[in-house]
Amino acid sequence: MSTSFRRKAAAVTFAVLGLSLAGGGIAIAQPSAKAPQEAVQPAARGTNSQPPVTAESARMAKAALKSGAATTLVASTSVVVVNSNGTKARGVGTVIKYGVGQYEVQFGYTVTTAVIVATVGRADACCIPPAGEISVAPRLSTPNGVFVQTRNSAGTPTDLGFHLVVHLP
Repeated sequence: MSTSFRRKAAAVTFAVLGLSLAGGGIAIAQPSAKAPQEAVQPAARGTNSQPPVTAESARMAKAALKSGAATTLVASTSVVVVNSNGTKARGVGTVIKYGVGQYEVQFGYTVTTAVIVATVGRADACCIPPAGEISVAPRLSTPNGVFVQTRNSAGTPTDLGFHLVVHLP
């Protein structure tokens, strides 16, 4: 029984490898004529880079790390709800608004190894939030910061409220 299973697993593995190689060969064999750039790429969505860290932001991040919670916890989860104007509605952390749709949330501990999840949302229980997109990333040069960028459905940077969850495993 186990020999039969091993043979089937080997056959499936080789089949997947063969299909992968064949698919790669087909992609390479396509004609070299290129379509116009505007036909291939969607409209530009603006920049995906973070704004530079300001001296004030760096000072605040260092102060938060010094006065923050102990980092010896096995696991911890922090939640923060932010209004579209960059004010914190509830939760933990300090919010800094850089520009249209650009926010930084700083915590009292290092979040470089954290799982970061965000969604567009409202601070109240009133209504469904406006449609939009949200991106999160660790903040460059700030080990206790998370960078959040919000856009409308067309990809234009827009101020939107959001809910942010940071989980340290």
